[in-house]
Amino acid sequence: MWMMENHVYLNEPSIKNRSKVFIFQASTLEGNNKLAWLLKAITFIDLTTLGGDDTASNVKALCSKAVNPVSLSFEFIPIQTAAVCVYPSRIEDAIFALNQLNGQNIAVASVAAGFPSGQYPLESRLREIELAVKLGANEIDIVINRSLVLAHRWNELFKELKAMKEICGTAHMKTILAVGELPTFNDVYKASMVAMQAGTDFIKTSTGKETINATLPIGIVMCRAIRDYHRETGRKVGFKPAGGIKTASEALEWMILIKQELGNEWLDKSLFRIGASSLLDDIVKNIDKLIKSNV
Repeated sequence: MWMMENHVYLNEPSIKNRSKVFIFQASTLEGNNKLAWLLKAITFIDLTTLGGDDTASNVKALCSKAVNPVSLSFEFIPIQTAAVCVYPSRIEDAIFALNQLNGQNIAVASVAAGFPSGQYPLESRLREIELAVKLGANEIDIVINRSLVLAHRWNELFKELKAMKEICGTAHMKTILAVGELPTFNDVYKASMVAMQAGTDFIKTSTGKETINATLPIGIVMCRAIRDYHRETGRKVGFKPAGGIKTASEALEWMILIKQELGNEWLDKSLFRIGASSLLDDIVKNIDKLIKSNV
């Protein structure tokens, strides 16, 4: 395992300035170019409902939006979201709804492993993952025990994540770092590296339940960890920002970040996702506005 005592140099002011460049670049997109980017953005969304009042009916409504997210007046390759993300008790509802709606190409993701806090015994967290996989989830969004990062207990974190990955089996594992509860960029970088070495398929910023969720500077740090890991191992790990991403402009900023930090090959749903609940509505609103302005 990569030695955690290795010094990692991350220039925080430079990273924050670079994030401003991405915001500017996203703001310059216009016309048909912007339309194409927004249509592509839909295909990266893990459309999410994680409410205590979730029911079979609102999960079905979510799946309907995932299958038919936007109505276009011109011919286009059918556009759908990448996945729907639900609690374990709603997995079967999501699978049933997607089958009814011809949405079999949409993955069913489930949060697990003591979401959102991670403050449960490892045995119960592993059991929750096992049940989610058994219920049919294609993807498991697990959450780390942040106390292990705060105490720099990297080997213990590695062992926990390794065990979780083994329980996931063929289901893809997305590891949520809950970056808003990690104190430094170095901690975010090192936690990202541990997760990738443990075999995770994606690293994800946030549960959406923290006070601070996905931010562009943190995204840069995580993407640089992905880039360094890929350079050392040849293995590509995906990235998923989540939490607080609500506008079309923000989605474009994240896409620009991925393009600039990792390259066009990461702009694919196999390597990039955006976790969101209300984002889709704003993207569709902006698409409609662009189409009307071009008529």
